[in-house]
Amino acid sequence: MNNHLPKPENAVAAIRISSVKQGLQGDSPEHQKEQIERFAISHNLNIKKFFIFMESASKEKQPVQEAIDYCRNKSNNIQVFIIKSIDRFTRGGSYLYDHLKIQLEDKGIRLTDIYGIISSQQINTLEHLDIKYNWSVYSPTKKTEILEAERAKDEIRDIMTRMIGAEIRYVRMGYRVRRAPFGYQNVKVETPHGKRVILKPHSEESKWIIRMFELRLENNLNDTEIVDKLNSLGFKTRTFLRRNPNNRTKVIGKGGAKPLTPKQFWRFVQNPIYAGINIEKWTEGKPIKCKFEGLVSVKLFNKANRGKIVIGKHNNVITVHKAKPPDYLLKKQIKNPKFPYKRYVMCPHCNKPLYGSSSRGKSGKYYPAYHCSKQGHYFRVSLKDFNEVIANFIIDLNITPEYAKKLKQHTLKLWEEKIKTLEKDTQQLDNKINVLKISAKNTVNKIKLLSSDIAIRYMEEDLINAEQEIKQLEKQKNQKPEKFINMELVMNNIKYFLEHFEELLLDRSKPLKTAEYFGLLFEQPPTYEELLSGTPKLAPIFALKSTFDRSNIPNGDPTGNRTPVIRMKT
Repeated sequence: MNNHLPKPENAVAAIRISSVKQGLQGDSPEHQKEQIERFAISHNLNIKKFFIFMESASKEKQPVQEAIDYCRNKSNNIQVFIIKSIDRFTRGGSYLYDHLKIQLEDKGIRLTDIYGIISSQQINTLEHLDIKYNWSVYSPTKKTEILEAERAKDEIRDIMTRMIGAEIRYVRMGYRVRRAPFGYQNVKVETPHGKRVILKPHSEESKWIIRMFELRLENNLNDTEIVDKLNSLGFKTRTFLRRNPNNRTKVIGKGGAKPLTPKQFWRFVQNPIYAGINIEKWTEGKPIKCKFEGLVSVKLFNKANRGKIVIGKHNNVITVHKAKPPDYLLKKQIKNPKFPYKRYVMCPHCNKPLYGSSSRGKSGKYYPAYHCSKQGHYFRVSLKDFNEVIANFIIDLNITPEYAKKLKQHTLKLWEEKIKTLEKDTQQLDNKINVLKISAKNTVNKIKLLSSDIAIRYMEEDLINAEQEIKQLEKQKNQKPEKFINMELVMNNIKYFLEHFEELLLDRSKPLKTAEYFGLLFEQPPTYEELLSGTPKLAPIFALKSTFDRSNIPNGDPTGNRTPVIRMKT
């Protein structure tokens, strides 16, 4: 009597989990493997290879396709494909399940599960007549398998609907459900809605984000220079783990720790999340005030973005929009250096901005002038007379003594803050240099212990790179021209320009810029008549030295006995 078991069939086993979290906390690969191994022993199967997949099986591209292709290769000699259950095989429904199973059946490979849902039994309805057709052969468990495949698809839909639906609601409430952006960390806190996740400043990363906004606000460096400065101070992107694509529970390396790039810098500065405002698909593109404070204030965010991205609030509704140039800036020649004040001085009749142009006379000569002809009136003043009125007004202008004193005090305060920042930057550079020197020393000690020429060569390259970086940092540390600025000379220059304010506002080499400065003198844009009479609404920090001398003003009354009459043509 022969008690030996028949030769075992060769099998392949597929193990699948949907995420790293499920693999670590739920239906782990180890648990599935243990169940499949017990099944194989009880059914006399020899498992030649295990395939472990850590991704969703609801996608069009099925992860188990790799295992099926392995089985279909004749050289591998596989007779059985083992899975724990149909939902571990696919969650794509009956269509994808049938498509995958047929690929195995075409090569005579049986698909089986440890729960016995899938059966290899085949029934021929014409077997009693010894006749066989494709349509007469069927599997009695086929309907059950199809129902199980559809149930798996419905289950994933229900799971995703509950999970994503809840996450969307919490995002719209102002909570966080995604990975924390650079500068933040996810923290669970007790809330009226249960234990929820909010963002809190990261102990190290948040300092870099705040510094980006501060440097942008100072406006002393362009964006490329800001990026270079932050990199020299030691900025590195967040590190992350690289996982095996076939088994995401295994870490195969690390990524990140890269220097800042200009594009990254712009993404950081223009992201409203750093002002505590969230905008994304789940908020339907609407800005939502988060349940946590931003790393910077809304005011600082707007100033740092200089109008490109603006966070506002209207009727308790938060708005975020990209500012576009005013319509008048889109028109050709709207900023004409010959008529720089046409947007800063108003018509005395309609209080609308004046226009500037040159009309040609009968002789062919051009006569430049500021003018307005809206709402049925006509006003015109020659360019020469207009500029003379502007010059006389500016000469009679002065900054109030109270503001001059405050300006000097504020300048000194800003300078002291600048010195503190420079000292802090120097300390950071010193720390980084010390770290590199320690690393270089450790590298030298390691080289002494190595015997491999290749390893020594790589270590020497690291040592050379560290030495070069130390030299660059020391060179940068010694370049601090700000500390050698003569503040006494700066304060004297401030005093001079405060006493000779007209030199800034009458610079004919930069007419557009001086006109822009001119517009800052007033609470509201003045009319030409107000400039003539010396009655515009000045900003609080400015005052007139004296009343205008009417005998020196064009178009005024030489005798000084009558109210000045504006030259106009009606």
